[in-house]
Amino acid sequence: QVQLVESGGTLVQAGDSLRLSCAASGRTFNTYALAWFRQTPGKEREFVASINWFRGGNTYYADSVKGRFTISRDNAKNTVYLQMNSLKPEDTAVYYCAADQRPFLTAQATDIQYWGQGTQVTVSS
Repeated sequence: QVQLVESGGTLVQAGDSLRLSCAASGRTFNTYALAWFRQTPGKEREFVASINWFRGGNTYYADSVKGRFTISRDNAKNTVYLQMNSLKPEDTAVYYCAADQRPFLTAQATDIQYWGQGTQVTVSS
């Protein structure tokens, strides 16, 4: 069993930067694919970014965040990060981290094994 706890969400202004963290406990997750998703009220949860555990940790991003967000992982600390730059009001959402023993996670992934409880990011205009 893996427990995921996100942190770092807060209220920021448009154009600001913010880094989210997700700490895992229960098992070392160096062989887990990791991802960030986000959700706003009334909408489905959407993929933001993911990082593999093999082949040097390939990363994947939603088009809406490509060039602004960076996902990274520190296996020694069992932590995955999401660096968010040039934030926009439309980035406002609850951000969730996810972990799965599959080699990689894509935007179409379903039945992901583990989820965090979410952290709220609000970007004011």
